[in-house]
Amino acid sequence: MAEGDMDTIVFPGPSAGSDRTLLVMLPGAHVVPSDFAEHGFLDALRAHPAYGAVDAMAVGLKPDDYLDGDVAARLHDTVIGPAMARGYARLWLLGISLGGMGALLCARARPGTVDGIILLAPFLATRGTIAEVVAAGGLEAWEPGAPTRPDIERGLLSWLKSRPFADGGQPRLLLGHGTTDRYADVSRLLYGQVPPNRIAVTAGGHDWPTWAALWHQLLDATPFGADRETAP
Repeated sequence: MAEGDMDTIVFPGPSAGSDRTLLVMLPGAHVVPSDFAEHGFLDALRAHPAYGAVDAMAVGLKPDDYLDGDVAARLHDTVIGPAMARGYARLWLLGISLGGMGALLCARARPGTVDGIILLAPFLATRGTIAEVVAAGGLEAWEPGAPTRPDIERGLLSWLKSRPFADGGQPRLLLGHGTTDRYADVSRLLYGQVPPNRIAVTAGGHDWPTWAALWHQLLDATPFGADRETAP
């Protein structure tokens, strides 16, 4: 089915009830909505005790969609907003690679509306920008400077620098990456923002087998809790 002008696949949970969570799955490059089912993400979710109260929705997006500056507004207007209007109690986002950037952009654009984000091997900026942050000593020490032009990557990293997720801020943040993932430096920059019990690391690179293993691990960290965490 399609929500608005975006291709989506909805995977409803098996049980009824009003206290439900919507999990929106955002893809990386060259990922299509059906890949989440084909690579075991839905099977793993179905085996989890929380699955009965979780409906999953996989969205079709291309790399340029994340970089054109309005992905958060488009997702809200065509997918998330109409879905949440159907009465969901909570909204969670799962982002793989570039989808991680999309998930964080959505949370930044509408504070207080996203209850949790699961990032798998997130891509948040090009290698040069990440190297600059690493050389500065990490997000806490990095000074982004005054923007000279609209810059999605630096704007997002500046926002992340100011968000104390580790101190119980909203949204709840979970993170996973492979040890040899080509974007592992990005994930390591977020270690100070995420409680250690919500970080999963496994052998592997930037690929589906690694992401699937991380998904299993992070499901054991009991996401989709009923209570919103209070923003600082």
